[in-house]
Amino acid sequence: MKAAIHTHYGPPEVVQIREVDKPTPGPRDLLIRVYASTVNRTDCGFRSAEYVISRLFSGLLRPKQQTLGCEFAGQVEAVGTDVTLFRPGDRVFGFNDSQFGGHAEYMTLPEDAAVTTIPAGLAYDEAAPIAEGAHYALCNIRASGITRGQKALVYGATGAIGSAAVQLLRQAGVVVTAVCASPHVGLVRSLGADRVIDYTREDFTKTGEVFQVVFDAVGKSSFGQCKPILSETGNYISTELGKNGENVFRALLAPLQRGKKVLFPLPTTTRDDIVFLRDLVSQGAFRPVIDRRYPLSQIVDAYRYVETGQKIGNVVITLA
Repeated sequence: MKAAIHTHYGPPEVVQIREVDKPTPGPRDLLIRVYASTVNRTDCGFRSAEYVISRLFSGLLRPKQQTLGCEFAGQVEAVGTDVTLFRPGDRVFGFNDSQFGGHAEYMTLPEDAAVTTIPAGLAYDEAAPIAEGAHYALCNIRASGITRGQKALVYGATGAIGSAAVQLLRQAGVVVTAVCASPHVGLVRSLGADRVIDYTREDFTKTGEVFQVVFDAVGKSSFGQCKPILSETGNYISTELGKNGENVFRALLAPLQRGKKVLFPLPTTTRDDIVFLRDLVSQGAFRPVIDRRYPLSQIVDAYRYVETGQKIGNVVITLA
C-alpha cells in the first residue's frame, strides 16, 4: 500500500510517499481503508519536533510512528475475531494521535479507540476533518468552566480550532465574540458568532466588553494583553506555550491564585467525544470548515501550506 513516511524529523520535505506492507488487525482491531485524512498542527508538530518535548512521546532521536495523520475517514475492510462494535463495510471516522496512520491507504486501530460511524450523507473528505480542531476546542471549553449565557472571545476564529470553538460555544449557549481578518468576517459570522471583530481595523482588547473566557486559538496573544477584557474571575486559554513557556508556568500557579487566571489544559479524546461531535454534525450544529484538498501524492505541498499559518479551517488529504 502507499503511505506518507518520515524517517527523521524536519521540514515538510522529509515526508516521502513509499510502498509499505499492509497492516494486519489484531483480535480487537479494525482494518480501515482510508479514503481521507488531514494535515494539521498536530501532524506538523510531530513531524518537525519543533517543540523538543514532543520527542518524549514520538521518539527522542527519530520518529517511532513514521506514518502520521491523526484524523481519518474510511471504510472498515476487516475486523478482528473479538470485535463487536463494528463490522466490515461500516463507514467510519476518528482521531488517533498516539498511533496516527491516516496518511496511508490502510490503518488499524482498536475498536474502542476514538472512532465512530460517519453521519449519513457525509462524504469521506467531509468527515475526515471533524475531530482534530474540534477536540482541542472541546477540551479547552470544558476546562474553562464557561456556562450558558456567559461571554467568550475567540481569537483566531478561522483556523481548525478557532472555527470549531465558535460553533461549539454557540451550541453551548455562550455569547461569542470572534476575532479574524477582513476577508473572513462573513465566514465567521456564518459559523454563529454574535459579534465579529476585524483585527486589521479594531483592537480587540478595546472592545468595551469583558469576557468570562478569552480563548486564543492561534497562540498569538498573551495573558497580559488580554487581562483588561477578562472578568474578575475570567480565564485566559491559549493553544500555544506563550513566550518562554509563560502560559504553562502561569497555569501551574493558577490553583494558588484568585481572580483572573491562565489555564493550559492537556487535551484528551475519547470515543464519547467523537460520538458527541458526530451527533452535532448530524444535527447541523457543527461543520468543519475546509480550505483545500490535496491528493496523497501532494502531501508535502499540503504541509507547506499549513505551515504558512494562513489556512482557513482544515486541509484535507484524499486517498481514493
